[in-house]
Amino acid sequence: MSINKLYIAVGLIIAFGLFFELAAHADEINESTKITFSIPIEIPGRILPAGTYIFEQADPGANQNLVQIFNADRSVLYATLQTVSAERTEPTGDTTITLVEPATGKRDVLVKWFYPGRLTGHEFVYPKQQEQEIAQGKQETFVGNQLMPSTEAAGE
Repeated sequence: MSINKLYIAVGLIIAFGLFFELAAHADEINESTKITFSIPIEIPGRILPAGTYIFEQADPGANQNLVQIFNADRSVLYATLQTVSAERTEPTGDTTITLVEPATGKRDVLVKWFYPGRLTGHEFVYPKQQEQEIAQGKQETFVGNQLMPSTEAAGE
């Protein structure tokens, strides 16, 4: 009888281990990332107030260019946005985002987001008029919480 209990205990331990392993991979598949902004940030179509947000692919199997932005506890969906693929030459171990401070002095604009360890990221799509303003603005790349010097720019 004690051998059966041992097998049950070992089986439960293995099952829990597999469950937690699958949960960790789910975040990697949809690139779920928690990002905190200390200032309001513009995304296509709206302004995100300072705060913590969850960024993730909407449907990684069907369309890897749709990104959803939720509040920190996923109770509010702020946006589902079309992106285009962005490439970089070197991956980093942390989330990387690129912001642009438009020359017109408006709010910082979120331009790119890279999941840790990936060479391909997401570039947000803005209207043509705004793209011209963004192209003329000052670009800042953050890896984790660190602002990268423009010469390094996280492998971009």
